[in-house]
Amino acid sequence: MRSTPTSRTTNGGISFWYADHGTPGPREPLPGDTTADVCVVGGGYTGLWTAYYLKKAAPHLDITVLEAAFCGYGASGRNGGWLYNGIAGRDRYARLHGREAATRLQHAMNDTVTEVVDTAAAEGIDADIHRGGVLEVAYTPAQLTRLRAFHAAETAFGEKDRVLLGARDTAARVKVAGAVGSTWTPHGARLHPAKLVTGLADTVEALGVTIHESTPVTEIAPRRARTPYGTVRAPYVLRCTEGFTPNLKGQKRSWLPMNSSMIVTDPVPAHLWETIGWDGRENLGDMAHAYMYAQRTADDRIALGGRGVPYRFGSRTDNDGRTQPATVAALRAVLTRFFPTLAGTGIAHAWSGVLGVPRDWCATVTLDRSTGLGWAGGYVGSGVATANLAARTLRDLLLQDSGQGTATALTTLPWVGHRVRKWEPEPFRWLGVQTLYAAYREADRRELTARTATTHPIATLANRIAGR
Repeated sequence: MRSTPTSRTTNGGISFWYADHGTPGPREPLPGDTTADVCVVGGGYTGLWTAYYLKKAAPHLDITVLEAAFCGYGASGRNGGWLYNGIAGRDRYARLHGREAATRLQHAMNDTVTEVVDTAAAEGIDADIHRGGVLEVAYTPAQLTRLRAFHAAETAFGEKDRVLLGARDTAARVKVAGAVGSTWTPHGARLHPAKLVTGLADTVEALGVTIHESTPVTEIAPRRARTPYGTVRAPYVLRCTEGFTPNLKGQKRSWLPMNSSMIVTDPVPAHLWETIGWDGRENLGDMAHAYMYAQRTADDRIALGGRGVPYRFGSRTDNDGRTQPATVAALRAVLTRFFPTLAGTGIAHAWSGVLGVPRDWCATVTLDRSTGLGWAGGYVGSGVATANLAARTLRDLLLQDSGQGTATALTTLPWVGHRVRKWEPEPFRWLGVQTLYAAYREADRRELTARTATTHPIATLANRIAGR
C-alpha cells in the first residue's frame, strides 16, 4: 500500500540535519558595548569562513562574529548539502566584463570545491563529505534540449572534464524513471550541512575569534553594528546575512529571501537501493524550471528539495523551518516521480529555509573603502561552495585595504564591487515572485505532457521578466 506523509513526519525544528546531529549548545550573547578590528555580522558559512581565513592570515586581528540565533541557524544548516561549482550570475558577468573574466570566476569556483574538502579534512571537521560530483538529468525532450545547451555552455567556460551521458549511461549511475540523458561534473561533493557549519564554528572559536550568539544586529552603519545589547565598533563591519539581510534597517529591498523546502526519507533498505543504483552518491538535480536537488545521505536516506511557497509577503522569514503540508506532498511526488519504487517509503522530516536573491540574480562581494562596510552573498541557492570563495575574497580585499596585503587573483574577479538595483516594493514584489514560479510550474507541466523538444514559451517569458 502506498504510504503518505503522516503526523509522524517531523515538520520544522530547523532541519533534519540538526535533528540528526544535534543542536549546538548556546554561546553567550554580546554583554555590552565593545570594540574589534573586524566585526562579522552573521554566523553562517560566509561569516564563519571569513573569520577563519582572516584569522589564519592575520592572527593578531581581533575578530567578533555576531549571530542572531546560533551559528548555522539559517541556510547554512538547512541546505541540500550540495558543495558544487555553480555560481549565480556568471553569464551576466561575461556580458559586463568579458568572457575571460567570467571564465576566471568559474575556474575559481571549480577550485573552491577542493578547497572546502581539503580544509575540512585539515581542520578535522567530519561533515560526511563524499566527492561523487554532480549529475543533472533530463526526463522530457525539452529538458534534454536545455541539458545539451547547459553542457555546451559549461564546457565553453573551461570545464573540459564534464561528461554528457545518454539514457543508458545515466541509468548506470542513477536509475531516474524516464531519464533520457544527463550531464556530470566531478566538481561537486555531498556533505552534511550542520556538521560542516558547527565544526567550522568550533574551529573558528579555537583560533581565537569571539562568537556571540542570540545577538540580532538591528542596524549596520559605518564602523559599527548595533544590537539590543550594545554596539560593536570596528574599522571593518562585514555583512554576511544572506536571506536574512532584509531584517536589517534599510535593507528590506536589497536581497529577496527566497524560500526553499526539503524532505528526507526514512533510511532506504538495500533491496530498494538495488532498484535505484546511485552507488556513486552524486549530487542529483534536474533541468526542470522549478528544479529539484537531492543527495543520498551517509546513512542511506534521500534528502530532496525544491520550491514550495517561494516567498512570503514583506520579505518575512520563518521561525523554525515549518513547511506547508502541500509542499511536503509536492516534494514527495517529485521523489516518487524520480524513483517509483520508493512510493511506500516514509518521510522522516520536512523543513524550509531562505536564500538570498539579488534583483539581477548575481552573487557579489564588496568592500567599501570609504566606510569600512563589506558584504558578500546573493548566492541564489549555490552558497555552500560560493560562500567559501566569497570569504576568501573578502579576506583579500580587507587585507589589501588595511595595508596588510596586495591585490590578488581573487580581488580582480568580476563579481567584486558589483552593484544592483533594489527589488520592487510590495505588493509588486510578492505578486511578481508568485507569478514567476506559477509560470515555471505550469511550463514544467506542459513540457511533461506535450513532449516537444523546445522550452515552453511561458518559461522563456518568465526568465525574461525575472532578469535571469
